[in-house]
Amino acid sequence: MTQIPRSALILGLAGVVPFVWGALTLLLPGLFDWGLATFGPRFVGPYVQLFYGAVILSFMSGVLWGFATKAEGRQAATGYALSTLPALWAFFTTGGGEARAAMNLIVGFLALLLLDYAFARWGLAPRWWMYLRLLLTGLVVACLAVIVLV
Repeated sequence: MTQIPRSALILGLAGVVPFVWGALTLLLPGLFDWGLATFGPRFVGPYVQLFYGAVILSFMSGVLWGFATKAEGRQAATGYALSTLPALWAFFTTGGGEARAAMNLIVGFLALLLLDYAFARWGLAPRWWMYLRLLLTGLVVACLAVIVLV
């Protein structure tokens, strides 16, 4: 992990905070009550995780789009097309109840990891990219799994 630039690692881990917060408020009723009173219902439990998860999958579509700009021809067209998938997945699959939406986001983040790998293999992502993405995806999936398991 020493290959990951410090700023990318810190910002990436900071981006996981809403997922961790949501999982903690599900596991600790007192924290849920405090968060509810302090921040409101949208920022506790599964609500913060599901909304933020859809936002992050959409954000990652933009990241992949940026990687696709480094390609040319058919590879660029493929990259642009693939980069739209995480956002579309989030848009179309995050309804249907908390557990179902969480499972769909888990699938979306795992599929995103495959896309990350493809872009890295094509030489479009930084060499450290997969180390960062494996770490962050593992944390996010673990946090979303709390929704499914609780």
